[in-house]
Amino acid sequence: MSGLFISFEGIDGSGKSTQGQRLAETLRAAGREAVLTREPGGSPGAEEIRRLVLTGDPARWSAETELLLFTAARRDHLERTIRPALEADRIVITDRFADSTRVYQGATRGDLRDTVDRLHALMIGTEPDLTFLIDMDPATALERGLARRSGEDRFEDMGLGFQETLRAGFLDLAAKAPERFRVIDGDRAPDEVAAEIAAIALPRAGIAP
Repeated sequence: MSGLFISFEGIDGSGKSTQGQRLAETLRAAGREAVLTREPGGSPGAEEIRRLVLTGDPARWSAETELLLFTAARRDHLERTIRPALEADRIVITDRFADSTRVYQGATRGDLRDTVDRLHALMIGTEPDLTFLIDMDPATALERGLARRSGEDRFEDMGLGFQETLRAGFLDLAAKAPERFRVIDGDRAPDEVAAEIAAIALPRAGIAP
């Protein structure tokens, strides 16, 4: 694969979706083809699975079932969207990828991290070239996430303690993979956050910032 694969990670309401969109716009303005996608979702089949896992009662699925659903969605996303774009030398920007499963299912909802890693190696086998972790205060992020009233609030409905555990899980992943992760302070104005992200991403895309 010859393109550049960038992921955005973070707790619910951290602003990663907004920042992913802004980076895509910046890259396009600089003349690069950027594909903006998301997880779960990013392909027709994966979008159907998204509706299953992000809506309904917080206890709707066990962590094991969630893991299988997210992996199925990711496999379809990889086959139908990510790989074709990278092979065409495009830049793929995804709102969440495997790190979210490592944290949401592997680290917070049962002792499943080894299972997450084995399933990832077997069915996905791909990591982003660059991951931006938008880190911010969980209480602020949760308030923002619930205020959206998107109808996809199943994880937000699990409460502040869950979001605090998620944040710790993401920071632990970043500390263990510093060559891939860049931790960005999300408790700032969106323009400041976007400027820092662009300064890191543009050179990786062969563009002078």
